[in-house]
Amino acid sequence: MSLKPWKFSPLVLACSAATAFAVAPLAAAGGPAGCVDMHGTGCAAPPPAYAPPPAPGVPPPPPAGWAPPPPAWAPPPAPAVAGAVPGGPGGVAGPGGAAGAIPGGPAGAAGPGGASGAIPGGPSGAAGPGGATGAIPGGPSGTAGPGGAAGCIPGVGCASVPAP
Repeated sequence: MSLKPWKFSPLVLACSAATAFAVAPLAAAGGPAGCVDMHGTGCAAPPPAYAPPPAPGVPPPPPAGWAPPPPAWAPPPAPAVAGAVPGGPGGVAGPGGAAGAIPGGPAGAAGPGGASGAIPGGPSGAAGPGGATGAIPGGPSGTAGPGGAAGCIPGVGCASVPAP
């Protein structure tokens, strides 16, 4: 018996449908048709998560997303920490800022309100939210802030400029 080309379409359709019906249990169950593991799932499906029952007298774990309430008291602030090398540099640091000095050398401090520093016989300065100032002994000095700037140069003169 010879098949005519216009008869192939129904044959291909029928074979495709039969294949789909035969493979569907494999795709749905995750394993060969009729294969069911002890959990009632397909053989290829992962087993459900197992949690052992709590021991007698032990409370069950809290639900997911649970957080303990905050403590009724706040811990005290951290103490300041001081340190020094005998005859050498020293300093202190705490929640309010830090300060340090080298004997006969530079010193400085910094905190929430700003910072300052000086070098013996050399420049010094300070800066904070309101502006900054600085000076060199025997040399120029100046200050600047929200209201403008001013400065002096020895032997030349002083000037100020208001903020625009």
